[in-house]
Amino acid sequence: MEKNEYKITRIFNAPREMVFTAWTDPVYVKQWWGPAEFTAPFCTVDFRVGGKFRFCMRAPDGKDYWNVGIYNEIIVPEKIVLTMHFSDKDGNIVPSSHYFESSDFPSEMVDIVTFEIYEIEKTKLTICRNHSVDLANKFGEIQGWNQSLDKFAKVVERSKFNGRS
Repeated sequence: MEKNEYKITRIFNAPREMVFTAWTDPVYVKQWWGPAEFTAPFCTVDFRVGGKFRFCMRAPDGKDYWNVGIYNEIIVPEKIVLTMHFSDKDGNIVPSSHYFESSDFPSEMVDIVTFEIYEIEKTKLTICRNHSVDLANKFGEIQGWNQSLDKFAKVVERSKFNGRS
């Protein structure tokens, strides 16, 4: 991780394979993508190197925020490197000013997501993003990621008890 990147780490009480699946399978992603009170009504994933994904995050006021991206590196079940952009509903890349009054949010986000075995039946998930903590805080990104990860933890727990991995 470089000096200007921020990192979020969480420990989940589930095996790595289950956590990896919940992170990559659209059935699960739609259950946790977005901060508290947001929903994810649309999610497509072509989970392979060079494959694309497209997500919609719907705010409580009904406003949709779209993202598209490409998987640059996949090491199952250890690591995912992806590039993400804001988009319109048709998947066309748009500038961040399409969603935010300020245009200083990066137009391209690079995420490195790692999944490490942590003790018995636990997983350490780390997200590194290619911009500063200050910028992430300005736009509520860290708060949003932490709320998404709270939802993610519930999805993983439900999956664990339902015997799905």
